[in-house]
Amino acid sequence: MLDELDFLEEYQEDNRIEAKRAQGGLPHSLWETYSAFANTLGGVILLGVAEGADKSLYSVPLFDPQELVDEFWDMVNDPTVVSANILQPEDVQILRSGKNAIVAIFVPRASQKYRPVYIGGDPYAGTYYRRGEGDWRCPRHEVEAMLQDQKG
Repeated sequence: MLDELDFLEEYQEDNRIEAKRAQGGLPHSLWETYSAFANTLGGVILLGVAEGADKSLYSVPLFDPQELVDEFWDMVNDPTVVSANILQPEDVQILRSGKNAIVAIFVPRASQKYRPVYIGGDPYAGTYYRRGEGDWRCPRHEVEAMLQDQKG
């Protein structure tokens, strides 16, 4: 298990890493990224991390990291927020980068049984996938294919 997130500045956002400042609480876009990682290859969401002009990542102070973790768990278990909680307790950790705490959410690729993982109540409007450093809404035919695969 990681305790320190050393060399944070050597990382950049890509198809497996997403940085969110989260200084005002959980950002709404967190759920699009959760859906996208779950439906694609998985990845890590870093709360308390910003992206510099050169695309390098750096930590920013979080007001209350444990409160963010508690709020995240409440929301990820709420079916009106997201269709499935695919995480284990160890997938959400508070790490350190220098003097700042970072909340790291390790999102695995969801099994076929849970895909599509979507936000809100509508899989057609709330299913995302990850491409590059962006989260994109899945086209209807891809959502339908995932729903068919889900049935076995």
